[in-house]
Amino acid sequence: MWNLPNVLTAFRILLVPLFVIFFYIDSSVARWITLGIFCFAAATDWLDGFLARRMNIESPFGAFLDPVADKLMVAITLILLVEREGSLLLAIPAMVIIGREITISALREWMAEVGNRAVVGVSVIGKLKTLSQMFAIFLFLLAPPSVFGLPKTFGFVFIWLSALLTLWSMFSYLKAAWPYLTSSENDA
Repeated sequence: MWNLPNVLTAFRILLVPLFVIFFYIDSSVARWITLGIFCFAAATDWLDGFLARRMNIESPFGAFLDPVADKLMVAITLILLVEREGSLLLAIPAMVIIGREITISALREWMAEVGNRAVVGVSVIGKLKTLSQMFAIFLFLLAPPSVFGLPKTFGFVFIWLSALLTLWSMFSYLKAAWPYLTSSENDA
């Protein structure tokens, strides 16, 4: 259970409180540390999956913990950024992204219960959504608060792109699961 990929995943979860603390410290050094923590977490997200596949040590615990770590870091970061920016232009895509994560997590749980988890496996659109979302968050963290410069402008572009990809991927997952959701065989 405590192999290297799972340790990296658990470490990402432990970084969340540290990320929040540095996010609220008002200094340029703290902003760089916050950005570094986020980048480290994003890199280890890729690394733990790569190592698990490469070392052939994928585990049910890792499969459970990895999306938890990802969703915690992204949701908490988006909430913090919405608070800092105080902008509807960021709040709307953040609500879409967080709402989709809750919806698809519930859908995957239900599909696993009925033995059809693979129907809502990770798609290419989901991966593009994640990449765009991480880049947008990176740009927002890079930009100093209350300065509307180039990083933040591109941050808004990429967060809206992420929201659109989020909706697209959510509808793709729901479409794939629709026959199971509407089947009378699955009624309780």
